[in-house]
Amino acid sequence: MERWSGRVALVTGASAGIGASVARRLVAEGMRVVGAARSVERVQALADELKGQPGTLIPIKCDITKDDQVVSMFARIKRELGGVDVCVNNAGLAVFKDLLEGSPEEWRSMLDLNVVALCLCTREAVASMRERGVDDGHVIHLNSLAGHYVIEKPGTQFYCGTKHMVTTLTEALRLELRRANSKIRISSISPGVVETEFAVNTGMSQDTARQYYQERPRMQADDVTDSLIHVLAAPPHVQIHDVLIWPL
Repeated sequence: MERWSGRVALVTGASAGIGASVARRLVAEGMRVVGAARSVERVQALADELKGQPGTLIPIKCDITKDDQVVSMFARIKRELGGVDVCVNNAGLAVFKDLLEGSPEEWRSMLDLNVVALCLCTREAVASMRERGVDDGHVIHLNSLAGHYVIEKPGTQFYCGTKHMVTTLTEALRLELRRANSKIRISSISPGVVETEFAVNTGMSQDTARQYYQERPRMQADDVTDSLIHVLAAPPHVQIHDVLIWPL
């Protein structure tokens, strides 16, 4: 990780869960981390906690489903930090309803965050790297095992569809970058159940979410971060394309 010290990483959805864990670890590794979230006060609290670490955490309020806010965020990063060297597309959303019960509004909300915002952040990050001649940058998508299998749990099917798109888009970008003779790397990390605020954010009550996690094998956010660091720390000539992480 030494070569990343002092360089700039963007982490979306940095206010909690895996995003907060990744931001904390990258700061510890000496990176300048932009933590993007709608709940920017939570990122600010984390930044205050991390003062004195080798790196820094810079909170930016951004709803990445709003195109203009994403473009403005990247312009600010360019102005204040030079540009993005690592982009961690972590923000995601699930609305658990069967396909025959869901609404277009719910489907669009998942597509907008899980797919469109991910693509826009990726486009802007790669443009930032190319503009500065950075050919060892890295884009990392926080995917899911749901992007590789159709989960039997009722209500998860549209979410699975968005994550299958992330799997496809990861490979598509790899091919696009190779055609351009670029050594910018693209990776996907696909964990199973991770005990975070994710379940509550799907609409579960605190008690239901607690029971949901207690009833099944699960991981913690730091377990996923450990795999992300493994991917990021690989030598520049090595691309770890997809990591599937099963809880035991």
